Amino acid sequence: MQQSWNSDRRRTAIGRASLSVPARQALADRQLDAGRTILDYGCGRGGDVVSLQRLACNITGWDPYFSSSSSVAPSDVVLLTYVLNVIEDPVERRQTLKEAWRLAGSVLIVSARLTWDRSKVSGQEYGDGLLTSRQTFQHLFSPNELRAYVEEVTGTRCITAAPGIVYAFKDDSARLDYLAHRIVPDANWLASADTASAIASLVDYVERRGRPPRVDEMPRPMAVQLAHLKPGELKRLVHDSVDAERVSAGAKRTTLNTLLFLAVELFNGRGPFSSLPLGLQLDVRSFFTSYKEACQRSDRLLLKLRDDAYVRGAMNASCVGKITPTALYVHRRAVDRMPAVLRLYEHCASIVAGRPQAWTIAKLKHQGRAVGWLDYPEFNKDPHPRITTSYVADLKSLETSHMSYANSANRPLLHRKHEFLAPDDPDVPRYRRLTESELRAGLYENPHLIGTEDGWEAELIRCGRMLRGHRLVRRHEA
Repeated sequence: MQQSWNSDRRRTAIGRASLSVPARQALADRQLDAGRTILDYGCGRGGDVVSLQRLACNITGWDPYFSSSSSVAPSDVVLLTYVLNVIEDPVERRQTLKEAWRLAGSVLIVSARLTWDRSKVSGQEYGDGLLTSRQTFQHLFSPNELRAYVEEVTGTRCITAAPGIVYAFKDDSARLDYLAHRIVPDANWLASADTASAIASLVDYVERRGRPPRVDEMPRPMAVQLAHLKPGELKRLVHDSVDAERVSAGAKRTTLNTLLFLAVELFNGRGPFSSLPLGLQLDVRSFFTSYKEACQRSDRLLLKLRDDAYVRGAMNASCVGKITPTALYVHRRAVDRMPAVLRLYEHCASIVAGRPQAWTIAKLKHQGRAVGWLDYPEFNKDPHPRITTSYVADLKSLETSHMSYANSANRPLLHRKHEFLAPDDPDVPRYRRLTESELRAGLYENPHLIGTEDGWEAELIRCGRMLRGHRLVRRHEA
């Protein structure tokens, strides 16, 4: 990474008091396990290196300006964090990515600043980017451009973990393991300190997954605790303890999750049965007559996703979410309760464009295929939460758009919060009572006025009401 043209790359390195967004995402996605070696290639001032070392990660950092004496050796995980942006020479940019890929033993994690940061970068056009007044260079990527670029250079199928964060796996089985982690809920095990608690944990697993685990799926300490029991005896103990209705519900849930995985896998290129993670292989054997049958059912689900009438019917039949003339809006706590075709709709968009780290409500359009992730950070506290960001991915054009409302003086806000949640959500009664109070007070008589902060406040004043938390009171009670 030698300096060329007129850019001073050292000035782009910032001091970090906390982990960068890409490092937090990688931690959440379990890519930075303590047992893996990690290289932060182009680490800048080393903020992520220090923070990850405190988390017991085996990480080293190298930077041509700040850590040039550090050794650069192949590592299980290589982080290339906001490096490609600052390289003004396209040839060198590509070479840097190639070298990072060569050094990665398991996964390369590439992150870059995105085009929606353009308003934060002042400068003049220079090459394929901007040269700032501080003599630093920025090439801003769109999310789709970054993924396509990494795929082209590495020659492998990549997954967008979040907007501006791309994972390139050296081993396709690792990619599928990650994909399964995103789609199929973790098979968490209850603590098992003795035989009795180990059996209770096994019963819990069977009820949630719908099938018994194989020994090599169990945590090792638990397998040891149960090793003295004969298989027939263990099977009887579990059979006598499980709730049959829960097992049936677990089997149905696992079947749908498997179909979703196979559908999304086709989106990236479906492999043979042997390429599936072990847990999914066992799910296929338990709930389908064959891998071929599972794939055929998954393909039919994908075809249904193309049918506007079918998708609209699924939205109308959904037991969760608020439907409008243009879209279905569902809180993130309820997205897994949507019909399978709608879950697939949202998952496909997340694989293409990356699901943002911060979001509250998913918006699924009726016509065309576009998913938006809307962030209302005060949803739980604010009776009428204000939007802060919107990120939309179009599945047909593969284009994305981002909007920030941080500096907006009159932000859109939500009403009828209970409608975005599942009916059995514990917050629904409280939210519904507020909506009913607002209806009785006449606050929804002019729906075209109440969609923004100013309009809503004006209607509150007109009706002589104000809010105290999730209670509506008369203004003279203040």
